[in-house]
Amino acid sequence: MLTVDFDRLGLRPGDRVLDMGAGAGRHTFEAYRRGADVIAFDQDADELATVREWLTAMREAGEAPEGAEADVKEGDALALPFADGEFDRVIAAEVLEHLPADIAAIGELARVLRPGGTLVATVPRWLPEVVCWKLSDDYHNNPGGHIRIYTQEELRSKIEGAGLVFDGLHYAHGLHSPYWWLKCAVGVRDDDHPLPKAYHRLLVWEIMKDPLPLRLAGKVLDPLIGKSMALYFHKPTA
Repeated sequence: MLTVDFDRLGLRPGDRVLDMGAGAGRHTFEAYRRGADVIAFDQDADELATVREWLTAMREAGEAPEGAEADVKEGDALALPFADGEFDRVIAAEVLEHLPADIAAIGELARVLRPGGTLVATVPRWLPEVVCWKLSDDYHNNPGGHIRIYTQEELRSKIEGAGLVFDGLHYAHGLHSPYWWLKCAVGVRDDDHPLPKAYHRLLVWEIMKDPLPLRLAGKVLDPLIGKSMALYFHKPTA
């Protein structure tokens, strides 16, 4: 399930794309399908190995256009091993809330973005995240977990401070917030509780089948209680 709107990001075939904090690779795969030259960047070598396997399978199955390229790169978000202005599009999806030195990471993202290029940063939205934190310490209080809750204004200010220009935002995954509230209420490690277990089946149906009733429900719920917010920026050419 995608959080980023690739049309809004302005991705075109042949663009060079950095997916920073790629995780399991969902946005890397979509960029590749759209014909980009994409790098999945993360510090988790095991996840990157799996992403590489899926990229190879996509290539062999012909799921990416001719000429599209994709690779993985392990490293540190605070010292990206790329040249200034190397990427046309930069994605940082659900990663900044994990980083103690988020301003330094944002500076690196801005550095490797070319003038005229676009960046999208997605993070958990303030209200749904506050509810989760209030309901459960286990939700966030673990190694590598969420260390801050962004307001829209804070994230926008930090990225504008790196020299980028704000273009707009959207909210996503409104159907997912109630699931996490249930998980936090009954215990995030209780995978057998019937309430979140039943709700999880609903989310699987949404992801696998994209049925019209859930699509319409998402359009209503996303602006109200969307679990994630995505902010879009561009780097000035001057």
